[in-house]
Amino acid sequence: MRIVPDGRRNSVALADVPPLSRRCHVRIRTKDCEKCHPIAHFDRTAVTAPSSLHFQCRSLHHSRHPVMSHNWQPNEPSPVGIWHKTTLQEAREQQELQRQQNQPFHQRPVLTTTTTNVVIGQKRSINDVRPQLYNGPPTLKRPTPGPSNTPTPGFTPSAFIKAPSGPPPLTASTIDYADPIATAAKGGIPSEYSQRRALPSTPTSTSDPLLSLSHPAYKLPRQLVANFASLGIKTIYPWQKQCLLGPGLLSGDKNLVYSAPTGGGKSLVADLLMLKRVLDDPAGEAKAILVLPYVALVQEKVRWLRNVVGGISRSGDLGQKQPHLEGKQQLWARRPDKDTIRVVGFFGGSKMRATCADFDVAVCTMEKANSLVNAAITDCSISKLRAVVLDECHMIDDGYRGYLLELMTTKLLCLDQQVQIIAMSATLTNISLLKDWLGGHSYETHYRPVPIEEHLVYDGKIYPATTTASLLKTATQLDTRNATTTTTTTTTTTAQGPPPFTTSSLQHIRFIHPSLHREFKDPVLNAVVALANETARAGYGVLVFSSSRAGCESDAVLISRVLPSFQEADPLIRERRLDLLNDLRSSSTGLDPKLEQTIPCGVAFHHAGLTTEERELIANAYDAGTLKVCVATASLAAGINLPARRVILHGARMGIDLVGPAMLRQMRGRAGRKGKDEVGETYLCCRRNDLEAVVDLMHADLPQITSCLVSDERRIRRALLEVIAIKLATSREALDEYVGRTMLACEQRLAEKETEEWEDQIRGYIEIGLEKLKEMGFITVTVDERFETASYSTTKLGGAIVASSLDPEDGVFIHKELERSLKGFVMDGEMHVLYNFTPVSGLGNGTSINWKVFWNEMEKLDESGLRVMSFLGLKPVVLNRMLQGGILKETTDEEKDTARRYHRFYLALQLRDLCNEVPIHRVAQRYDVPRGTVQTLAQTCQGFAAGMIKFCEAMGWGAMAAALDHFADRLKAGARADLLSLSKITFVKSRTARVFWDNGFKTVAVIANADPKELVPVLMQAQPNKVRLEVKDEQKYLDKLLAKAKIITDSANRIWQIEMQQELMEEE
Repeated sequence: MRIVPDGRRNSVALADVPPLSRRCHVRIRTKDCEKCHPIAHFDRTAVTAPSSLHFQCRSLHHSRHPVMSHNWQPNEPSPVGIWHKTTLQEAREQQELQRQQNQPFHQRPVLTTTTTNVVIGQKRSINDVRPQLYNGPPTLKRPTPGPSNTPTPGFTPSAFIKAPSGPPPLTASTIDYADPIATAAKGGIPSEYSQRRALPSTPTSTSDPLLSLSHPAYKLPRQLVANFASLGIKTIYPWQKQCLLGPGLLSGDKNLVYSAPTGGGKSLVADLLMLKRVLDDPAGEAKAILVLPYVALVQEKVRWLRNVVGGISRSGDLGQKQPHLEGKQQLWARRPDKDTIRVVGFFGGSKMRATCADFDVAVCTMEKANSLVNAAITDCSISKLRAVVLDECHMIDDGYRGYLLELMTTKLLCLDQQVQIIAMSATLTNISLLKDWLGGHSYETHYRPVPIEEHLVYDGKIYPATTTASLLKTATQLDTRNATTTTTTTTTTTAQGPPPFTTSSLQHIRFIHPSLHREFKDPVLNAVVALANETARAGYGVLVFSSSRAGCESDAVLISRVLPSFQEADPLIRERRLDLLNDLRSSSTGLDPKLEQTIPCGVAFHHAGLTTEERELIANAYDAGTLKVCVATASLAAGINLPARRVILHGARMGIDLVGPAMLRQMRGRAGRKGKDEVGETYLCCRRNDLEAVVDLMHADLPQITSCLVSDERRIRRALLEVIAIKLATSREALDEYVGRTMLACEQRLAEKETEEWEDQIRGYIEIGLEKLKEMGFITVTVDERFETASYSTTKLGGAIVASSLDPEDGVFIHKELERSLKGFVMDGEMHVLYNFTPVSGLGNGTSINWKVFWNEMEKLDESGLRVMSFLGLKPVVLNRMLQGGILKETTDEEKDTARRYHRFYLALQLRDLCNEVPIHRVAQRYDVPRGTVQTLAQTCQGFAAGMIKFCEAMGWGAMAAALDHFADRLKAGARADLLSLSKITFVKSRTARVFWDNGFKTVAVIANADPKELVPVLMQAQPNKVRLEVKDEQKYLDKLLAKAKIITDSANRIWQIEMQQELMEEE
């Protein structure tokens, strides 16, 4: 047999091939090929001489490779490598190769080969098929690098630590310009990413000194200016300067509401005004509250503000003596950060009994902010509050959560204290309503430091979205008309000329070629993948929004298959991606199989099904450039801050419904990264049946915000109950005044209605709400006959509902449940307590019952758990009926309460597992839910548990409150009672705490006095997955664990010191 050049690109041929009667593998060694596999594989079941076999290099961009020629005579043993391979040998070779890849590189054996004479057609013995370290012809040796021949990437050490290989790679469709002939005539158009955009430059402080933060007009501390500079903010934009210098804003005398596009720098204005109010207080007691809609944004903002205020000393003497504490040691005075700005985050599952003494700047969700204001008014510390910032204030008309912003803000407007309210949003249309309501200034800008180019992708064609609305509507109508009149189209065109719509009337600028892969037959999916591939290969970041979690993961996998492989990536990027994989593998939930497949190619997905730790690692890796493509759900568009050069919308739906105009702008507003991109791009890829709706959506005006207090009677009832409970309004006149300060009343006034008309409406709302509250037993009315006045006060139940931040309707159900529990609380188990920790509202969101799992878990319950089920009225016969496809009725109020109990008990089963140190991912597998849903459930129940404890305390049920408090600590720790003290330490939770306990570290003091190096083996033992690494990577891994161990010992030291101080205080 001879190997000869074939004359085709990347191809050779085998000449003089003898007859073969069985399947054979012909392997040819190529020389100096660094971009493709060093061995070419040929499979042929039967070859008759003369014949030839052809191969083509896997790397299509390579030129023809020189090959080593070998001559072979049919009557001689083969020196080249026509040899038979048994299934047994193939399996053993794969097993040996996998074993080698799991070994550190320095421990791997040297690859050697032995010469074996193989006669064609002769069956070999078992000794001839012993596993060989080199998977190739016996007579061919692995190439050794010479002086001018560097080793190929396939044999570098990093190749042995690579991520597991996934499905075969695919090729993305190419994208071309619509008119290549005209383009060539004009000299050609440069690549989409090679051209420099001619953009107007932003003015600097050289041309306008007021653009510098250090300008005396702003009166900012030097340290604060230096901190902003270290974070990359040295100057501000002209619109920010104009906004800040508005009359009375820097002094805090005026409120402000303003609107700026996403990415336009609106947060900086609020940060400066808020921090200035805190720092300018001469007594050093000023407080501020920043309200954000989502927990992820709260956590991100806390990290940002702590960097901003780092090293800044407060005005005034915080250590001065206070008369009411004279003679007592003040623990807070000994805090290391007593003179600094304390930035604290408050959200679901965080500290419930928060007061103004716990923070200087509080970053809260809407619910926590409302609770903080209620507590501050009750304990008369509201006078310390100087500023309140409402971010994403357009959500004020959200009936589920946003209406709490209106309740809280109205309370602040009714106070005599001067609290500066700063409201901002990127999607405000009727900004005048908020301006009149807050009684302050308004400012509106459309400036973006990075301009956005918007496109619509339809049927493989890319249209500029800003100019084709009416034409696309015409195209849709014509498509519909042509579908019904196909028989007359030809004659009409011939007799009367072309129809009104032609190709020239609706010009697309680029088009995407159809794909030959069956995976990309869907033109929308093909467009998404092609656009993502184009940007990622150019080195820019891509953010893809999908309609569901499953769509997220599917899109990420397909995009990863068209991008360069792990071996083709830059060595530094490879190392960082391996670090990311190891970090995810070392997390409490382990590494997701799909992320393990996509991350090596620079792609990941980001949705609520992932845990907080996973989402944070992915977001940081994307922001650092380690990942090039991030696929997220549309519902997280407002909850993540991940800007990108190109934003791609895989449809415009969230589930089965179209997204709203505000949400669409949130997603498209993520395009463009200041300092990294010259321009941002958005591509909305839609289907034929969505085309007209999508065009309307893209050019729709944002809906005007309105008050939602009276759209549901429960909201006005909660508003009245809260102001009565905190004694802000206890008379009918005061209640009228309070409701008259709401946005609802302001909206009625601006509607140009007669004064008497809207006043009568307001009084009607109040009257109905008060009557219902009296009927529910939440308030009492005391009538003073002498003055003919009535005063309102809350009952014990009404006060408990407000103290626990419950909705009044939910409070009724909770009161009945707890009151019944007092008569027969099951104390010899944990199910009854955990049942009371499960929330009563929002149960339909990701908490549907898997009745088969419910049945299986019921069968595992002990006698105590079964008694709880019986006490709650939960029947096995109902579970059996539901298991067979029955329906849980929710028609009457009684049936709704029964359905609630089934849902709550099902959630309590998950909480039971978490409290008994079952890892989150195991609970998720057992109950067939995403692990992120389990973690969210645990965090939600932690906050709800704190509310239940407050409810019991307010009702005077001290014993039940103590029992609930104990299990709340277990729920937060995710551990049994013996680990509660250890779980207070940073990074020591659940499984990690148990490993520390088992290794003899059973108290905080022992860990506090331990050498961090002693903790490294314990942390290695606590890892859910054992990772085998090369020597250098293993050392890096140990360094990370050592850094983590130092944080643990520092945290243990702080906790131990506080415990010692408390003991000293008790002894005195």
